[in-house]
Amino acid sequence: MTALFLLQYTDKEEVVLWMNTVGPYHNRQETYKYFSLPFCVGTKKTISHYHETLGEALQGVELEFSGLDITFKEEVMQTTYCDIELDKPKRDAFVYAIKNHYWYQMYIDDLPIWGIVGEADENGEDHYLWTYKKLEIGYNGNRIVDVNLTSEGKVKLVPNTRIPMSYSVKWKKSDVKFEDRFDKYLDPSFFQHRIHWFSIFNSFMMVIFLVGLVSMILMRTLRKDYARYSKEEEMDDMDRDLGDEYGWKQVHGDVFRPSSHPLIFSSLVGSGCQIFSVSLIVIILAMIEDLYTERGSMLSTAIFVYAATSPVNGYFGGSLYAKQGGRRWIKQMFIGAFLIPAMVCGTAFFINFIAIYYHASRAIPFGTMLMCCICFFVILPLNLVGTILGRNISGQPNFPCRVNAVPRPIPEKKWFMEPAVIVCLGGILPFGSIFIEMYFIFTSFWAYKIYYVYGFMMLVLVILCIVTVCVTIVCTYFLLNAEDYRCNCFKMNVILKIFFFFFFFFFFSASTAVYVYMYSFYYYFFKTKMYGLFQTSFYFGYMAVFSTALGIMCDLHIIALLLVLIASVVLICKSLWIKMSAK
Repeated sequence: MTALFLLQYTDKEEVVLWMNTVGPYHNRQETYKYFSLPFCVGTKKTISHYHETLGEALQGVELEFSGLDITFKEEVMQTTYCDIELDKPKRDAFVYAIKNHYWYQMYIDDLPIWGIVGEADENGEDHYLWTYKKLEIGYNGNRIVDVNLTSEGKVKLVPNTRIPMSYSVKWKKSDVKFEDRFDKYLDPSFFQHRIHWFSIFNSFMMVIFLVGLVSMILMRTLRKDYARYSKEEEMDDMDRDLGDEYGWKQVHGDVFRPSSHPLIFSSLVGSGCQIFSVSLIVIILAMIEDLYTERGSMLSTAIFVYAATSPVNGYFGGSLYAKQGGRRWIKQMFIGAFLIPAMVCGTAFFINFIAIYYHASRAIPFGTMLMCCICFFVILPLNLVGTILGRNISGQPNFPCRVNAVPRPIPEKKWFMEPAVIVCLGGILPFGSIFIEMYFIFTSFWAYKIYYVYGFMMLVLVILCIVTVCVTIVCTYFLLNAEDYRCNCFKMNVILKIFFFFFFFFFFSASTAVYVYMYSFYYYFFKTKMYGLFQTSFYFGYMAVFSTALGIMCDLHIIALLLVLIASVVLICKSLWIKMSAK
């Protein structure tokens, strides 16, 4: 939070009213400069333009001086500060804004204020502009703790007329503490509703059920296999050779076979570890620092934390690539380092073209692009450090058994044991554990709520991890029991093999991301009133980025639990085999 001494005023000190953006109410991200509409500026001498932070620039913050004369504790009666010479083009601009329910945002002492441009009559024929800004500012000691705006002075828009714009300022004492001044913008009745608590409880019960189910399945299955091996100890060699050996015990020599595409595979795993680390750190910082109280601070924090956690990406991606015998480690490092940034920047670059065409404030300026590039190039050396550490510390293969020289053929199996079916089913329960929270997060980002219950988000993240782990164990066991140790086990050309490799392995449990993206379509059509090319492109473009990042993060848990499960299974098989051989 901004240092408190920077927000202290003395009597008659200037208080700046910043005008931010204006745009359609139903399209929150479609914003334009406030003075892109033909509003007039106050008579006070212009001060230097406000310099945005990285997060503010990426979020389209465009603060411009209003020109209104406001001083601390000095009341101002209704005063005209400028006149609008309303010709036909200006009238048409205001009429268009009123028809599309344009609203604007202002800031006083970092406290946001919202107002409506105007309104139409019941028939929609006449349009009126609000011309009087009535400001009421609350103070506690020498700090501003509350700001309210009342729009009055409704004037009909008639071409070739002069419209006076006026304002007034009233100061009042307030008992609100400075550290609590942002509480009025929060909505506890929405975020702490019993439905929210019930969804957390429901997800927690799902976790208990899944953990119990997984434990029961594995214990019963392994106990049955152990009993079968104990019975085989009493058989002679011929009877034992004729025994029906099946299931996961048959593939112990193939499960650690290197991936068909280890370079991309390890890059995805490293990126998943990094995204998980960023999510965890940012949520913890948001719980401690209340990042939602400052413009763009959440996005700025996420960018810098992502850059700082690049060694995590390099370590896990580089070590996995080395374990699979990969030799092009420099290429893997580059792909791992720029996989997520390239995906985000590619989407942002496309949307930026649309924003420039619309002259929207969301158009990213060159200076901000340069700053992002600098951050991304900081990623590379940090990723290099992580890659070197990963290759040298944990890059040696330490598999509990030898990999067969000849790959074992994959037998025919029932349709519901095909990877495509398991992919579709694998993401249902993880999505079910988070979809209520998705509604609250979507409403905060795409509507006008401020998300502040990061404790809930942390709980949901933990629940998502546990549910994904349990689903991964069950699905992995089913595939291994069907003696299917590969994902690209289809007879097809090379291009289709690559595509299906991505699809089946990447979305094995990360298919949760597909359900999240499908839910975003439902949310768009039934929970919002968004319209237009810009807002639609912005919504579905960044929802695709969010869903893909979520999928990559879920993919992290797949790999971790896959290796743990297979290692456990192989060690059990190995101990049983040694016991029988000794017999």
